[in-house]
Amino acid sequence: MNLLNELFEGAKVSWAAIRANKMRSVLTTLGVVIGIVTVTLMGTAIQGLDKAFLKSISAIGSDVLYIQKRSWFSDEPWWETRNRRNITIEQAEFVAKEATCAEALSIQASTFRTVKHGNRSATMVQIIGGTEQSAAVSSLPIKAGRFMSADEVHGARPVCVIGSDIAEKFFPNEPALGKRIKVENASYQVIGVTDKMGEFLGVLNLDHRIMIPISRLLTDLIRREDVTIEVKVKNMADIDEAVEELRFIMRRARGLAPGDKDDFAINRQDNFIKTFERVSATIASVGLFITGLALFVGGIGIMNIMFVSVAERTREIGIRKAVGAKKRAIMIQFLIESAVICLIGGVIALALAYPLTLLLRNWLPASMSLSIAFLALLVSAFTGMVSGFFPAYRAAGMDPVEALRWE
Repeated sequence: MNLLNELFEGAKVSWAAIRANKMRSVLTTLGVVIGIVTVTLMGTAIQGLDKAFLKSISAIGSDVLYIQKRSWFSDEPWWETRNRRNITIEQAEFVAKEATCAEALSIQASTFRTVKHGNRSATMVQIIGGTEQSAAVSSLPIKAGRFMSADEVHGARPVCVIGSDIAEKFFPNEPALGKRIKVENASYQVIGVTDKMGEFLGVLNLDHRIMIPISRLLTDLIRREDVTIEVKVKNMADIDEAVEELRFIMRRARGLAPGDKDDFAINRQDNFIKTFERVSATIASVGLFITGLALFVGGIGIMNIMFVSVAERTREIGIRKAVGAKKRAIMIQFLIESAVICLIGGVIALALAYPLTLLLRNWLPASMSLSIAFLALLVSAFTGMVSGFFPAYRAAGMDPVEALRWE
């Protein structure tokens, strides 16, 4: 009997044994079901986190560098960075003049204020002061109208570009262009509306904001000059060289001596990605530990049941061996039986995990992909093979004469 015939015969005998003990087989799978549900939900959650993060992080731009007073993620003590000097408009203009790596450069600052139009109001609106190049640096999608011009920025004109949520709230049934909105005591004319952009890391609504000339922001709303210099580099391949060039220019602009430490930071998208990868790896490790624990408990249960099954079918094993079945064939039979029981548990687990994944979509863009479903079934089968190995080995090693005497 060749291996293919042994596999076929083993599968047929195993399926008959499972059907003969339906209730026991289903109860045996409970531990595996819990483990597979855990691994499936963990996989969909991590995939959802990855998708949400990458969608959010795209708003930063991989080719944009952010020169700021503080680093996004730093090991330096907070009291050291707190006492750093603010970055000024004069320093930003010096960088704009000297930088050769910049395709576009924007000077920005922001605050949060209440915005009004007629009897409507919106609270905690992000007011961003920018320059005529802010749209190019941030890749702002303009849905209607236009962005600010250089003359409007330099002349501190009271104009603004509003987010889509602000436009829908204030002007639901009329065009927003040409209308005026109030930010505290200052009035601004709407010259543009941005398209839907979504949220940044789930905490900042990019459509719930207004952009005005930075000259107006520093005059009307903020008295403290502390700006961010955003630099869109010409070539992504040269981004490391761009960082060094900007660092050298900023040190000159801030009058730092050769031995002085940098009192500013050049932030980039990579900082977010590296930190997220560390957090994601930690979450995955905890999830794998919990999954492994659940599968271990389930595997022990299946191993015990398989030992019972071997003991109950000792005479059957003896008869099969007496008519010429090899040790390999007996072992294959019980391994297949254990694997099939676990696969049944895997299918049940996927049926339970799918509606839970739909529920998870309320918080994350999670979806049960074919790769995750295949991985879950593969883990099920592997758990069954490992759990059934020792019972199968015991069955294969039985003496046929002693087995036939079994009552």
